[in-house]
Amino acid sequence: MWLPAAPLSSPGQGKTAVVLLRLAYLAATNIFILLRLLPMSDREKDVEILALRHQPLILQRQVAKPAFTDTDRVVLAGLLHHLPREKLHHLLLLVRPDTILRWHRNLLRQRHAATCAPKRRGRPPTVRSIRALVLRLARENSSWGYRRIHGELAALGIKVAASTVWEILREHGIPPAPERQSTTWAAFLRSQADALLACDLFETRTLTGARMYAFAVIEHSTRRIRILDATAHPTAEWIVQLGRNLVMDLEDAGSRARFLIRDRDAKFTAAFDALLADAGLKVITTGIRIPRMNSLMERWIQTCRRELLDRTLIWNQSHLLYALREFETFYNEHRPHRTPKQAAPLRALPEPINVPAHIRHMKVPRRDRLGGTLHEYWNAA
Repeated sequence: MWLPAAPLSSPGQGKTAVVLLRLAYLAATNIFILLRLLPMSDREKDVEILALRHQPLILQRQVAKPAFTDTDRVVLAGLLHHLPREKLHHLLLLVRPDTILRWHRNLLRQRHAATCAPKRRGRPPTVRSIRALVLRLARENSSWGYRRIHGELAALGIKVAASTVWEILREHGIPPAPERQSTTWAAFLRSQADALLACDLFETRTLTGARMYAFAVIEHSTRRIRILDATAHPTAEWIVQLGRNLVMDLEDAGSRARFLIRDRDAKFTAAFDALLADAGLKVITTGIRIPRMNSLMERWIQTCRRELLDRTLIWNQSHLLYALREFETFYNEHRPHRTPKQAAPLRALPEPINVPAHIRHMKVPRRDRLGGTLHEYWNAA
């Protein structure tokens, strides 16, 4: 006979339910056996008892240690624990009387443990906001270990154990502080953005195939671009003159830049570096064939090619300068950028429109630059 078990909340309760179902089955079976014994005579009962008592003797001779299931232990312990120990010694059993009594004690102990077990074991879980704050402190401060983070939490009025902070960091795969203190080039650029400039020469070709060179400088903090000049013959004197123009422009703008990143192009001479050093700008040269060290400048050149030069037929040097000036104005005063939260380098974001009626009746005219190559939109409402 098989009876399905209902779904349980824990393995221990499931095991108890299975045992109870088996006991119910055995009780029903014994009732039918009792009904079968009612019409039997005393002689027949005695013969059956003698036969049953002889079978354990046969089993003891053949099996050194018979195996008992949990149901067997419960049935024997429940039936025999009421008998005195002296009476148990006279019964023909497969186990010793002490074993029967031990099974009964274990049964009571398990029942008591199941009723007294707490619903939740161990410490209560850490609040999700505290876990997020621990991960944020570790991410923003690579030199802080779990003890330092624990102290910062205490200063904020958050009471957690230091071991809890250590466990949170371990669960999220964050290594100890000495292994997180190495500074990447990208992290260095972000931390020093206000003091950094980057420059580069980039090449383009006119409609006749003539090669032209343009010189541009970008500010790391604001992403403002300065296109200083363009020529077909970038000489050392021309580069030095552009350096003078850059210094005067930075002084007029009140720039706080202290470093200029450039590549190892031979066109940048020692006179160019000396001129910038006299103005308080230290030149930092990139590694050999490592364009990522000047990534912002390389990215801007890529943007200029994709949005302007690849879509425009350049006739000569004057046309190139005109197109680059227009793109410089568009880039600094209108084009949104992700780093300043979609603002332009020289234009802050307007206040968001919160009135639905204004959005429904909004008028957005367009202004074309360079014959429609560049589009500018603004809110005329």
